[in-house]
Amino acid sequence: MEQATSESYASRLTRVSAYIHDHLDEELSLDVLARIACLSPYHWHRIYHAHFGETVAATVRRLRLQRAAADLAHTDRPILKVAERAGYDSQAAFTRAFCAAFGLPPARYREVGNHSVFKASTPQGVHVMYDVGITTIAPKSLIAVEHRGSYMAIGKSFDLLFTTLAHRNLIRPDLRMVGVYLDDPTSVPEAEWRSQACVVVDEPMTVEAPLFSTHIQGGDHAVLKYKGPYGDMRAAYDWLYGQWLPSSGCDAADAPVFEHYLDSPRDTPPTELRTDIYLPLK
Repeated sequence: MEQATSESYASRLTRVSAYIHDHLDEELSLDVLARIACLSPYHWHRIYHAHFGETVAATVRRLRLQRAAADLAHTDRPILKVAERAGYDSQAAFTRAFCAAFGLPPARYREVGNHSVFKASTPQGVHVMYDVGITTIAPKSLIAVEHRGSYMAIGKSFDLLFTTLAHRNLIRPDLRMVGVYLDDPTSVPEAEWRSQACVVVDEPMTVEAPLFSTHIQGGDHAVLKYKGPYGDMRAAYDWLYGQWLPSSGCDAADAPVFEHYLDSPRDTPPTELRTDIYLPLK
């Protein structure tokens, strides 16, 4: 009975997390999510908070604001439309919430956010103060979950990964989170982007679906130390590939780029998130 109950709760946590990520444009009240979880709103909320470390409302708000930041950085969508898409009835309410999370009002963020620093970096423009170094790493064993679609939505697969690891008693306090990105967003339709939500383990392990074992090859890597919202990171990649790599004298190896996440977005402000971007080199 205990095993069946444990499996039931793991399945419910995964199902609700996936539903939240896939339905951010819909009404996501506790009652709706409780029905998805097949639990009462009172009990569901406590179970969710205990497992993920934040309330359901905080998750929805964080994901919508994260998406709004990406909209501001990479689209011309009017701020009022961005606010409405993020679930706010007025631009003023959206501005207060966005400013509290990102430290800048939306219009100012669109103008001077991290993405604008990279975009302004031309030979005559702003000097980018981001650290890129070359380091040699050993091969790494990973436990992973497949993700398909927008890279910004990979958090759904990380939730599935950690919920499954917890259910199978594979959680360790020193697990390192890694995202492996297999497709070029400029040449593949977004719905077909392939990536992997991973944790690094000491040695290869036999696991069952939805988990699988994979690895990162060792060797030389360029490492860009990025700090800021995930939604701004696309411009950092453009700078890394478009300016740093051609001027470095290095060639990219035939292996995917990966990101090492040094902080959790659940307990770290978006502007303080640290990510190391690893580009494999020949």
